[in-house]
Amino acid sequence: MKIAQVTPLYEAVPPKLYGGTERVVAHLTDALVDLGHEVTLFASADAQTRARLVPVRDQAIRLDPAPLKSDLAAHMTMLDMVMERIDDFDIVHFHTDMIHFPMFRPWANKTITTLHGRLDMKDLPEVYRRWPQFGLVSISDDQRRPIPSASWKATVHHGMPSDSYRFSPRSEGYLAFLGRISPEKRPDRAIEIATKLGRRLKMAAKVDAADKLYWEETIKPMIEGNPLIEFIGEIGDHQKSEFLGGADALLFPIDWPEPFGLVMIEAMACGTPVVAFRCGSTPEIIEDGATGFLVDTMEQAIAAADRVHLLDREAIRARFELRFSATAMARRYLDVYGDLLARRPFAEAAVPDVVTRLRPLDEDRSFAVAG
Repeated sequence: MKIAQVTPLYEAVPPKLYGGTERVVAHLTDALVDLGHEVTLFASADAQTRARLVPVRDQAIRLDPAPLKSDLAAHMTMLDMVMERIDDFDIVHFHTDMIHFPMFRPWANKTITTLHGRLDMKDLPEVYRRWPQFGLVSISDDQRRPIPSASWKATVHHGMPSDSYRFSPRSEGYLAFLGRISPEKRPDRAIEIATKLGRRLKMAAKVDAADKLYWEETIKPMIEGNPLIEFIGEIGDHQKSEFLGGADALLFPIDWPEPFGLVMIEAMACGTPVVAFRCGSTPEIIEDGATGFLVDTMEQAIAAADRVHLLDREAIRARFELRFSATAMARRYLDVYGDLLARRPFAEAAVPDVVTRLRPLDEDRSFAVAG
């Protein structure tokens, strides 16, 4: 199958530091190549991929030191580059929210769009009502709740290569927080949990410009006066196995409708249990009492973090491999692609393992099977 993957340009593929969507696209793209498909990746030139790379700009936007940049211009350029080659692909898989809808209306039936963000925003329902011909994939069932009537085709949970993270059979006696310093991620809850338990907490997190005030006024004072808290800052993939693998548990104390939460399966890949608030996708990802604990209150979170040692780290790693490997994710997407191709009028059968194709016999558009 000839597949195009179209990624946002904000981070490299995979990201050098923090970044979710582009990391998932990197893992999916390589897994599809490993499964024998012809994959083309539209991304920034600093992408690392086993697919054929079409570079759109010299580097990803966020870490580009240029003082003036237009993310809209970069993405419009990319979409035009995809459009120029639209006939080269059986499937075009977009990860760019809805920006491609107006341009790709004539080819909507050969596209699939994975939505990676939250959908509880005022203007989104009208977009998905106006362009229903674009099939959508959610990254959790919970993500769909704000717009249940959109053109959903499947839910595909994220996955990662099984060898991306090292399994750690033993922890080193600290709790971990990994992500962004932002109000909805609730790092203040993580600090409070660790403090009330008298446990060390290591925090590896980035501070976006939009969250600097929250950092300065709320989180930084909680860290500076607390000897139990170690703030590491933003880390890359090569540091995560050691960071997550050494933790007794990952604290995931979110307070928003998290569409997926990649860090949860990163922890599971290391054998590290997750203590997560029951919010957004967490009940779909965490198996309560097996790969972590789901909680509703701070009291429950504190109690859960105090008993994570009862969970089997080898079993947690095994559940990751079964449910959240990159190969498992790629196979689920291949089912989505195959269904899309099967429903396309008069399409050539490009589904894996299908060895026949259709050819026109005459002008009345009747078809016969050709070898």
